[in-house]
Amino acid sequence: MVRLNSRTAGERSSTLNTSLLPCPFLASSRDSDSVEFYATMHDSDNSSPEETDLDSLKGSLILADPRLKEPTFRHSVLLLTEHSEEMGAHGYILNRPLGKSVGELLPDSEFEGLGGIPVFVGGPVSTEHLTFLSFGWSEMDNWLQYSTHLSAKEAQGHQAEGFSVRAFVGYAGWTSGQLESEVEEDTWISWKPDQSIIQLDDLDTLWRRMLREVSPWHRLQADEPDDLRLN
Repeated sequence: MVRLNSRTAGERSSTLNTSLLPCPFLASSRDSDSVEFYATMHDSDNSSPEETDLDSLKGSLILADPRLKEPTFRHSVLLLTEHSEEMGAHGYILNRPLGKSVGELLPDSEFEGLGGIPVFVGGPVSTEHLTFLSFGWSEMDNWLQYSTHLSAKEAQGHQAEGFSVRAFVGYAGWTSGQLESEVEEDTWISWKPDQSIIQLDDLDTLWRRMLREVSPWHRLQADEPDDLRLN
């Protein structure tokens, strides 16, 4: 994780702290050069999806309900990288491109080879930090795999292995029980990721395309214009 020493995520940083910062979801303390790896529905112990706590939404997508009008999350699609009853939840918005690349924000030689990677607004928390995530697809499990909190070197390695790498400024976080309450209130729709989530094509339509698959009612909602006066 990289600290952006600027007033906004869109400003280029001149001084960077490239050490990994603490992550509250780590099971144990690790050195700054360690890999923080989370594979969707199964961690590094190679447990299968069936062995995962069924009450956890870790590894799932959540789609903003059409009635959610709050600007930060309106029409958003998030990947939940962590979720537990004790720790709450943590995730990243997948369809909020910042309109900048890593090279525009971090011109240092340390990030050579990562300059063309797109940067996304991951959420409203810790927007002064930039972190790398990689995405892949397990043909065996038919499930999304991902790694979080990658260093620049690790991100380069994952990219060389064929994984899709993205950078995020900020993240979305929920305290214990908060996400569960919001799901019960129909603020979010949980959804299983498919292989298309790895692609960067048509991000502007990602929310609508996924919402159409939820139900006939949601299909109607997805096809409504943002300004109902135009309907």
